[in-house]
Amino acid sequence: MAMAYKMATTGMWVTDECRNSFMALKWKKVHRYIVFKIDERSRLVTVDKVGGPAESYDDMAASLPDDDCRYAVFDFDFVTVDNCRKSKIFFIAWAPTASRIREKMLYATSKDGLRRVLDGVHYEVQATDPTEMGIEVIRDRANR
Repeated sequence: MAMAYKMATTGMWVTDECRNSFMALKWKKVHRYIVFKIDERSRLVTVDKVGGPAESYDDMAASLPDDDCRYAVFDFDFVTVDNCRKSKIFFIAWAPTASRIREKMLYATSKDGLRRVLDGVHYEVQATDPTEMGIEVIRDRANR
């Protein structure tokens, strides 16, 4: 039976699929990214899109709508100055300027509940336009 995790502040539920997809990204590296959306009717946070291991950050960014909010997690692989291979998981709260006010508020108030289910996120980025979440921003954060 499918489980869901309730977010007390908003009455939204996070589906098992969200948690299981995240664990597959984190431990098995079968996904490069996951995009989540809120279905207001069912009051569920669900998986909107999953990117395979060969997909890039640009693929994930391109999958985010211009006028609708989303959450995303991205597994960023990089090499440190000491030549060590590392991986950091980024949580992105996408609330584009063109999205509805009601939607922005719903995503803002539901974010922490989803974050609690996604155990193992290293960094969070909030963006209202693509420049606020460009690959340079991600690289800069990962190398701190």
